Amino acid sequence: MRISLLSFALILASAFSAVLAMPTTSRAFEVEENRYFGPKDSDALKILSTTDTDLLAPLIGSFLALNPGVAIDYTSVSSAELMKAVMLEGAEFDLALSSAMDLQVKLANDGYTLAHYSDLIDLVPTWGTWRNHVFAFSQEPASIVISPAAFAGLELPRSRQELISLLRKHPDRFRGRIGTYDVRTSGLGYLFATQDARTSESYWRLMEIMGGLKIRLFCCSGDMIENVARGDIAVAYNVLGSYARARKDLASRITIVEPEDYTNMMLRTAVVLRTAKHPKLAGAFIDHLLRAAWDTPDVPEYPFHRYPISDEAQNAPFRPIQMGPGLLVFLDHLKRKRFLAEWHSTVQQN
Repeated sequence: MRISLLSFALILASAFSAVLAMPTTSRAFEVEENRYFGPKDSDALKILSTTDTDLLAPLIGSFLALNPGVAIDYTSVSSAELMKAVMLEGAEFDLALSSAMDLQVKLANDGYTLAHYSDLIDLVPTWGTWRNHVFAFSQEPASIVISPAAFAGLELPRSRQELISLLRKHPDRFRGRIGTYDVRTSGLGYLFATQDARTSESYWRLMEIMGGLKIRLFCCSGDMIENVARGDIAVAYNVLGSYARARKDLASRITIVEPEDYTNMMLRTAVVLRTAKHPKLAGAFIDHLLRAAWDTPDVPEYPFHRYPISDEAQNAPFRPIQMGPGLLVFLDHLKRKRFLAEWHSTVQQN
């Protein structure tokens, strides 16, 4: 075991400490969904992923069509459960796909992954890979999702400062109707929050105002999107834009804003795990993802919006989060503890 239970609990959210303190025999990572693709008699490629199965199913299908006789055993989990499965339980999977790119870099940095030397590496922006271990296969914005009905008579905000101004001018309209991630339990929410804090002081001003208006906290983007569509909340901050775009059934009831001051772009990443029984096949699946994400022409089964690629990761307004050891800064348990304490005092106001 590479890390202690205590350090892992500090790295992740304090909300999981009770689970991690359970006896080893009763501790098991929590699965959201498991689905099997391909022939049942095959020795399947095992994928552990934070990506909704339905979103990647078309790409899985095209991979299987190119590799007859291959099967895929796909297990979807939260980012925290993925780390728990790999680092604490030693669960045997070939690949890990995650939206929490900081945690993926940690897996690679701590020796839980294998190198993959891809022939397609030249297609990928320099900021989209790390040491032949971590590979980005999407760019996905941290968006603001708005209920047009709740903003009737108001101009929709296009930046954080415009949102701050609206909330200050109309507190009664928005009190109790603002949502964001609970960053104590969401790996992606924590990543977005720490990147915001590093990028602009407006993040803390916005959180202070939202906290004063009784902000509501959510586990995941899907819940926030549905709450906006129902009118339960008027605005959701730092929602995963790709999931909002995918909800075509809600298109008339939500508006997606990619802030003009800056929009952090999460890179969904893939790593070959040290426990892989099929490392070559795992590498082939990564190549399939890279070809779909970065090659031309566009692949119809690719589920994510393709944004312009720039050699400079920090060109406004779209700013891909930098891959590399800098992502580990806020995973240091003391820095994480301090950040969460400040965040909690800001959003949970009496």
